[in-house]
Amino acid sequence: MSSLRPAGLGPIVGHTTATSARIWVRADPRTDSSSDLDSQTRTIGVLSLRHAAAKPEDATCYYFRLRREFDRSGTINLGADEGTAALDADQDYIVRAGTLLLDDPIDDDEGIGWQRLQTRLPRPSAWREDLLDLPEGQSEARFRTFPDETTDRLDFLLGSCRYPGLLWKVRHADRIFAPMARQVADDQDPSPPRFTLMVGDQIYADMFHRAVPIGRADTYKEFRDRYLTAFSSPNIRRLMRHAPVYMILDDHEIEDNWTQDRLRRNASHLLFTIAIDAYLSYQWSHGPRNFGKRLYYSFDFGGYPFFVVDTRTQRYLEGDDGDLRDNHMLGRPTLPGSPPGQLQRLLNWLKAQQEQHGNVPKFIVTSSVFIPSSMSAKADRSDLEKEKGDSWPGFPNTRSAILRCMVDNKVQNVVFLSGDIHCANVATASIDVAGETDPLIFHAVTSSAFYWPFPFADGEPSDFVHDSKGEGQKDTFPFEDSAGNACTMDYQAGNFTQEDNFCRLSVDRAAHQLRVRTYDRRGDVVEEEDDRGNKRPLDAKLDLIHW
Repeated sequence: MSSLRPAGLGPIVGHTTATSARIWVRADPRTDSSSDLDSQTRTIGVLSLRHAAAKPEDATCYYFRLRREFDRSGTINLGADEGTAALDADQDYIVRAGTLLLDDPIDDDEGIGWQRLQTRLPRPSAWREDLLDLPEGQSEARFRTFPDETTDRLDFLLGSCRYPGLLWKVRHADRIFAPMARQVADDQDPSPPRFTLMVGDQIYADMFHRAVPIGRADTYKEFRDRYLTAFSSPNIRRLMRHAPVYMILDDHEIEDNWTQDRLRRNASHLLFTIAIDAYLSYQWSHGPRNFGKRLYYSFDFGGYPFFVVDTRTQRYLEGDDGDLRDNHMLGRPTLPGSPPGQLQRLLNWLKAQQEQHGNVPKFIVTSSVFIPSSMSAKADRSDLEKEKGDSWPGFPNTRSAILRCMVDNKVQNVVFLSGDIHCANVATASIDVAGETDPLIFHAVTSSAFYWPFPFADGEPSDFVHDSKGEGQKDTFPFEDSAGNACTMDYQAGNFTQEDNFCRLSVDRAAHQLRVRTYDRRGDVVEEEDDRGNKRPLDAKLDLIHW
């Protein structure tokens, strides 16, 4: 019988609900090139689960598949997969995970059924003590299930963009995750962060530029190695073992400023296929799958809804350069009689949330920044400059559709969560409709970057609009509602910083407020100096409509 090995990566706590939790594990990468690990070797996950208050010997044990097509990684959805017992809401649990290697002489074309494979194994409980003997840092995860009713308080973490670091600076890319891990595991915090949103560029497949071959991933092994390096560093591994993590890709998981138009070139098609295959294994597989194999998804925490959009694999730049009329950020518009595309699903979701839950805050996660615009893509710039900006100003029709839906359905308390630009900030926007006195208000929070060692290259706060009505910054966005009424969207942005950072968002129902604190790599709230030499902490309190 094969001996039990610790997990090579993970366990990662993924999508969690009030009654379930998805746990992800990858086999030890050091065995990948071993002589006994070939296409006829099966990799099996073994996991024990217990309530945090229970004794280790009371843990329930399960097997699950680590599939070759997912790079010998796999998930078990505790409480949802057949044979696993439902979890209780808002309770703490502990899991232990290890891996087994089994010889399987059956040809790949025939395969072997999971039920049949399990008959060759001892009962899962036979591994309970072996699991306890594995190193804690490589095998144990702790998590708390989500509440099953609306909560008055929600705290979570937000961040993006982790440059891998060069040579001896590789460890710098992991520093920011130490204070994040401390916050989610803080037993003294009355409302600790319940999950983390990582909203793009979790890896950099192109470390320099897509046109520079040095450090550019273009084989599956190179993409996989990026993930192995990123997810095996100690601090991020600790973070992902202590609370659910939700991820979505941006361009650097594929190639800088990626759009689907590049698939027309054979070389780009191969690159895309390899990159997305790796993404499915390492990021998508432990997340929600409520839209089939689509990369976008939605989830809910204690009555607070989230919709995570895919702004990369559905992004189209059609027509001539600088012609914005046929550019689409969230896929082409749905045609009559066709199944809904991503944009239509988002619009349906917005409308349904307002109808069913009223003014409860609604979070739209978009790796590309909705607001503020860069100074080079503000309203008075050419359409070509807006298109080159690689963000929402280059996609006015998609932007208009979302804002129109908000106006038509009086959707309140929308909060956009973003990354990408290597400059954290907070913005508040108002939508004015002709003939109406009360504007519609929404907010946007950008957290970026986890680690970016080149602040002189991009992300300068003065590169972004602070006041869309200000002299030299004008960025008013015009559109029409479905009745043909003229509408405008304007905004103000602040709390800019280029420091390596993550944001902690706290929703307080009693105060009708969203608090956004920006933390540095030491875990301190960032203090920034304004143009008058005054320093202040980046601790924003955004007023929300009562719900």
